[in-house]
Amino acid sequence: MFNKIKAIKDLRDQAKKMQNELSQISADGSGSWGKVKVTLDGNQQVLSIEIADELLTDKAKLQDALKEAFNDAVKNIQKKMALKMKDMGGLDALKGLGM
Repeated sequence: MFNKIKAIKDLRDQAKKMQNELSQISADGSGSWGKVKVTLDGNQQVLSIEIADELLTDKAKLQDALKEAFNDAVKNIQKKMALKMKDMGGLDALKGLGM
């Protein structure tokens, strides 16, 4: 029973370490030819949003540009996250922690 408790604690510690490592990376995405820029961290939290003044007068274009920039940022951060996870041992790092 104590082995299972230790395995759960080890798994939780490993997940926390991965979350901390992922928070250290970031990626940008852009929309409307660079008029909107979104930056995400590895935990997919928005770090910043930049919007060109010219888009502030057209709500529909701004909404489309934000969607495009966010989707681009998600795609870019997922690539970086995959590389980071691979560098950290990927899912192999979690082997042996199962119950």
